[in-house]
Amino acid sequence: MTQVLIQQLDPQAPMPSYAHAGDAGLDLTTRKACVIQPGQRELLPTGIAIALPEGFAAFVHPRSGLAIKHGVSLVNTPGTIDAGYRGEIQVIVINHDPVSAVEFAVGDRIAQLVIQRVEQVSLVVVDQLPGSDRGEKGFGSSG
Repeated sequence: MTQVLIQQLDPQAPMPSYAHAGDAGLDLTTRKACVIQPGQRELLPTGIAIALPEGFAAFVHPRSGLAIKHGVSLVNTPGTIDAGYRGEIQVIVINHDPVSAVEFAVGDRIAQLVIQRVEQVSLVVVDQLPGSDRGEKGFGSSG
């Protein structure tokens, strides 16, 4: 198991945790209460900072329960946290519901943090790419 260093910037902020054994994402909570009106967005601080090992990145994903119940998602999903970042993790939440505002209290779960190994690559410029079965077929190409 890989260890990730975590700093609790706000002593009241809950530590991220897995809701169930085997879950991919750690639940992130907000340390700021707010009401987000329809179509509006808000930057919500989590009260934590992490130090990822080299070769890892963390990705902030929306919570499906907030999406189905309230139309809440993240503006830049997934948000990427690079191994060298040491600041507070903050989440840009948006209310897509056309009618109802959504309210968040301190400690409410707002997103999931998925930590993954990532590879650095070396780009090689070529005049033409090798062929594949899919070729240039893009959006909707699989039916």
